[in-house]
Amino acid sequence: MNITLKQAEAVIAAAKAKAVALNTLMNIAVVDSGTNLIAFAHMDNAWLGSIDISQKKARTARYFNMASGEIGKLSQPGGPLYHIEHSNGGLITFPGGVLITNAGGDIIGAVGVSGDSVENDHAVAQAGADAIK
Repeated sequence: MNITLKQAEAVIAAAKAKAVALNTLMNIAVVDSGTNLIAFAHMDNAWLGSIDISQKKARTARYFNMASGEIGKLSQPGGPLYHIEHSNGGLITFPGGVLITNAGGDIIGAVGVSGDSVENDHAVAQAGADAIK
């Protein structure tokens, strides 16, 4: 199962609304279950370096079926996934990548957000993912 463009656009809209509520500028990427980019938004004046990071956060979440921040916890020195960020063409292992599931609980994609603190990145990504529930 894959996220549709209409669903991806709803994710982007909800994430943008949360970013505005937090008074921040974000890059928001939505990928399907195969990690293909389906929708993307670069809010005016958001950091250019965060374009790539947002897409990698989304892919990281989908590659391992967990939020990117959870992978970060496992990839600390001495952890079971130490240095995993060097795999798959580069992963991002801090918060801001969240899985998107449908009403039945099936993973249909992921959203990645970058542009502010990791706490705000995660909050904006989660708001986007929650738009599909």
